[in-house]
Amino acid sequence: MASTKTSSLNSPLFLVLMILFLQTMLSSGSPSFSIKEATVHDLQLAFAKGQLTSRQLVEFYLGEIRRLNPLLRGVIEVNPDALYQADKADKERKAKAPGASLGGLHGIPILLKDNIATKDKMNTTAGSLALLGSVVPRDAGVVTRLRKSGAIILGKASLSEWAHYRGNNVPSGWCAVSGRGRNPYNLSASPCGSSSGSAISVAANMAAVTLGTETDGSILCPSNNNAVVGIKPTVGLTSRAGVIPITPRQDTVGPMCRTVADAVYVLDAIAGLDYNDKATIEASKYVPRGGYKQFLKPDGLKGKRLGLLREFFDLGNETLFTKVFERHFNTLRQRGAVLVDKIDISKFAAAYGSNVDYESIAMAAEFKLAINSYLQELVVSRVRSLKDLIAFNNKYSKSEKTKEYGQQLFLEAEATNGIGKKEKEALLNLAKMSRDGFEKLMIDNKLDALLTPFASSSYILARGGYPGIIVPAGYDAEAMPFGLCFGGLKGSEPKLIEIAYDFEQATKIRKPPSFKH
Repeated sequence: MASTKTSSLNSPLFLVLMILFLQTMLSSGSPSFSIKEATVHDLQLAFAKGQLTSRQLVEFYLGEIRRLNPLLRGVIEVNPDALYQADKADKERKAKAPGASLGGLHGIPILLKDNIATKDKMNTTAGSLALLGSVVPRDAGVVTRLRKSGAIILGKASLSEWAHYRGNNVPSGWCAVSGRGRNPYNLSASPCGSSSGSAISVAANMAAVTLGTETDGSILCPSNNNAVVGIKPTVGLTSRAGVIPITPRQDTVGPMCRTVADAVYVLDAIAGLDYNDKATIEASKYVPRGGYKQFLKPDGLKGKRLGLLREFFDLGNETLFTKVFERHFNTLRQRGAVLVDKIDISKFAAAYGSNVDYESIAMAAEFKLAINSYLQELVVSRVRSLKDLIAFNNKYSKSEKTKEYGQQLFLEAEATNGIGKKEKEALLNLAKMSRDGFEKLMIDNKLDALLTPFASSSYILARGGYPGIIVPAGYDAEAMPFGLCFGGLKGSEPKLIEIAYDFEQATKIRKPPSFKH
């Protein structure tokens, strides 16, 4: 019996079967490796160990999109070339020389908010039926950088239509192309917007990482509501070329990911000079030599001065929030941060105390100029101006729900006539607010960052073009997530990353969603 067994093990048929079995095992990835909640670092390590391929990773996310997206509506469109890009990444990985580096995002699938142009088989719609079938002249600047880094463009994420600038009555997370996105933590609650789909999708593990955009709160608020990390970069740090605009003065593109480290990997890939966006010429001076990953420090809070304005945290009878934030304040102190809370905020409050909404005045005129310019540059489009968009929404009122939700912001913007006296006055006042308010507060108190709950400081950061990072901080009684935001002066991303990463590592609040009503 022993000799028979030995001869069968050495037979050609047995060896062929063993090779086929091993190939199958290798191609299916290690059964011990879980893709759900995996970080970019985890995925790169799995690639290097032969536990995972980019094809398997893309197939996993495509499967999750098929399974979850009918409920969550976080994805507008899947890239038909995603698997081709995955195969290309796998071949490049096999062909690379020993010791050579392919970059942090190589072979990693990313979803883009659907106001970020891609010159491929996908649409770029801002969620509007008016732009279905339109053809962009080129990839957006950040997409060019992502492709260069080897990232796989998995598809487009849904959003609040026109980045929530059609009308104030349009619900957060709703657009005509894909319907209303739903919060995976509480399906009855708002996902917030306008980068709703980016937050929903990465929170629900329908993508490894995502990109969002912000004009005022559109990265910070959905990140807050969906327990993800959002980085709103300094305006101009990342290119806005090829991004459907609201106002170049405030628009910015940033990562929305499950961890601070993942968001930093994405920021490293997209930050930098783009001659198609003049703002990047000035802001490129802020990009540190060696990138942002060097600031992922476990002792990043040590010695940092954090502004704590108690007025922001005066949440009335919401004792759950108060207890959670007080616990986090103690953690920040224990990690070596100095919480500066004895601050005279009278001048700060007075700087933002105007009854005139200067932001809306300036934005209406800026939007008309910017959107007309964007539409006119399209290679193919049925609409070429804001006036055309308004007419389209009226003509297709049922599909665009124009009667229900209106388009008041469009109408107000169309009524403007360039940057006139009123708009110039608004712009001067906005600059004065930032100078006498946030900048003076930060400089006079030698602060590294300002602490605020939720996305409550978004208007301050937006008006001045300042950066902010929000990190999951807890969950309310309805299982809704909420975050803690760290805001800083222009170009302070390195400090904010140090602070946010150390806080995240000390608390580790994020957990996968429950998909409950």
